[in-house]
Amino acid sequence: MYDQYESPLSSRYASRYMLELFSARTRIRTWRRLWTELARAEHELGLPITQAQVDALEAHQDDIDFEMAAAREKEVRHDVMAHVHTYGQAAPEAAGIIHLGATSCYVTDNADLILYRDALRYLRGELLKVMKNLAAFAEKYKACPTLGYTHYQPAQLVTVGKRATLWLQDLACDLEELDFVLSAIPFLGCRGATGTEASLLELFDGDAEKCEELNRRLRERFGFERMYDVCGQTYPRKLDSRILSCLSAVAQSCYRMANDLRLLQHDRQVEEPFEKNQIGSSAMPYKRNPMRCERICSLSRYLMADTMNAAMTASTQWLERTLDDSANRRISLPEGFLCADAILRLSQNVTDGLHVNEKIVERTVMEYLPFIATENLMMEAVKQGADRQQAHEAIRRCSMEATARMKNGESCNLPELLAKDPEFRLTEEEIRAGLQPEKYIGRCAEQVSRYLKKLKPLLDSVQAAAVEINV
Repeated sequence: MYDQYESPLSSRYASRYMLELFSARTRIRTWRRLWTELARAEHELGLPITQAQVDALEAHQDDIDFEMAAAREKEVRHDVMAHVHTYGQAAPEAAGIIHLGATSCYVTDNADLILYRDALRYLRGELLKVMKNLAAFAEKYKACPTLGYTHYQPAQLVTVGKRATLWLQDLACDLEELDFVLSAIPFLGCRGATGTEASLLELFDGDAEKCEELNRRLRERFGFERMYDVCGQTYPRKLDSRILSCLSAVAQSCYRMANDLRLLQHDRQVEEPFEKNQIGSSAMPYKRNPMRCERICSLSRYLMADTMNAAMTASTQWLERTLDDSANRRISLPEGFLCADAILRLSQNVTDGLHVNEKIVERTVMEYLPFIATENLMMEAVKQGADRQQAHEAIRRCSMEATARMKNGESCNLPELLAKDPEFRLTEEEIRAGLQPEKYIGRCAEQVSRYLKKLKPLLDSVQAAAVEINV
């Protein structure tokens, strides 16, 4: 394995579930299931296929000779026909009826739809786990004041928990989109070389109702609610674009969260997990680099860029189909799913072990609070008899002086300066008494509690979702 290139998504990042789902074995086994169910439906609808032949196909779905298939494909230059041959060798009594009435896209496209549906279901559970971690974090720190930033410049106070709900709400939006995409995946069915079902119509002697019934049975047996109303040879590649756009949305949200955490870790306010024996730098042993969040951002950029593959493929389908989508889709769709899986796994790890340095958070708040409190202090000064405009000018003048002092490396002395200004009318004790962070966080705690209450039924389903897909 060390002598050939291996995708880092396979060797380093993606889960075992996702690797198995997109493995060659799962894909070809799904092809064989599709061939088996096609034969079963054709037998049930009166075509000359025996129950024994259907049973033989079912019995040999798992014994796949990949070496035989590879040798055959090298000879015939067609992967589907190579596996038709290999399946026929495993079940010789059914060899003559495999793929009857079908085109290659019956197995390739329907198998893709099955795999993509199952992959999205799995990612839904992984996304919910990240959301559940963030919800617990937001609840714990919902009333913990922290400095807010706009333009990455100090702004009014928020709370550590309220900020986490911004990340959580982005992910909840992604979950809505994922659920929509999942609900909108139709089955292709057995539709023929140009989507006309001409081959089935020939097999059933012109009986269109039997064509409909065969596809209805196939759709139900593979767990789909509906089928495409019309199609060419393939299912519409707009679906691939929709799927990768959905995965890109997840990447965008995780990137935003991870990038925010990188900024906060630079300020030593919030840190991602760091193990006892973890090495932060080969040259600088003291460092605690936010490598998990950096990796989330790195992989997210790849996934956001990957979306363009599906967009370009969907726009260049050439009438009923063209094969220039095949090689691209073999890479872009599975790799997109593996990448999304990796991003969510990393995000679970980060959100499960976030550490808040509360003393540093408090120190940062107190450093800027005198400036943030000035509006309230001005109102209080007016109550004490000060002129509002003169008080405003005193705050402006003293703030500039205090800021210049801080830029010179000294501590903030704004309360002291204001107390000495005769226009302001408040003592230093009165000013400092007003510097209580909890007075300046608005409705943060209430907003967090209300939002988490709204999400609770959804987040309580996380464990059930994990059991459903046998993680």
